[in-house]
Amino acid sequence: MARRSLLIAVAVVVAALGLPTTAAADNVFGMNIGYFFTRDADGRSSDDVIWNNLDFLAFYPDEFDGFTFGGEYYFGLGDYIEVGGGVSYYQESVWSVYADYVDDDGTEIEQDLKLRIVPVTAMARFFPLSRNAPVQPYVGAGIGWFSWRYSETGEFVDFSDFAVFRGNYVDSGWAVGPVVVAGVRFPIAPQFLVGGEFKWQDAEGDLDESQGFAGSTIDLGGYSALFTFNVRF
Repeated sequence: MARRSLLIAVAVVVAALGLPTTAAADNVFGMNIGYFFTRDADGRSSDDVIWNNLDFLAFYPDEFDGFTFGGEYYFGLGDYIEVGGGVSYYQESVWSVYADYVDDDGTEIEQDLKLRIVPVTAMARFFPLSRNAPVQPYVGAGIGWFSWRYSETGEFVDFSDFAVFRGNYVDSGWAVGPVVVAGVRFPIAPQFLVGGEFKWQDAEGDLDESQGFAGSTIDLGGYSALFTFNVRF
């Protein structure tokens, strides 16, 4: 399903780039801020590290939900199409403890789980009522290159002898996946527009097996609810 969605996104972007310009092209610079909702536990694969950590650590996957912000740049191809891209930033830390074990002195065995995702996207957006309407709904699709970093820092249990030790496990990399958006924007002045956007992304990073994480992948998928501000020039 992810591969099929990615192929569709590529086709949309390629087709949009090949469209002739039917009106003078113009540019749109945008900024956004909102909330990123990571994938629920029941949507994660059996290889996902967060899913596997739930076997012995006490936390909730939705604790990884957090604020996101970004910027983007688009140029118009006629009255109905924009192509461009952007970059955004998300990072969240989750405090966890072992569900069934405590230290010899009765204190919790604590860890800090941290996930950072920096998506870089290439997108095409379609405006069915035109880019000049008083209300401008749109849908879009494209490709995301996701720079990610995942770490687990704190105290851990060696199950061979149940000794508690301190550790810091970190991995990072890039992943590629489809991105789909739906939104609406409203002109508030000749050059300024505000609106809202829903953005869905799907990608998975491969973790270094030598680090000893509980899973071999980290799910980078989820959706964002965003407030948008655009300047058209």
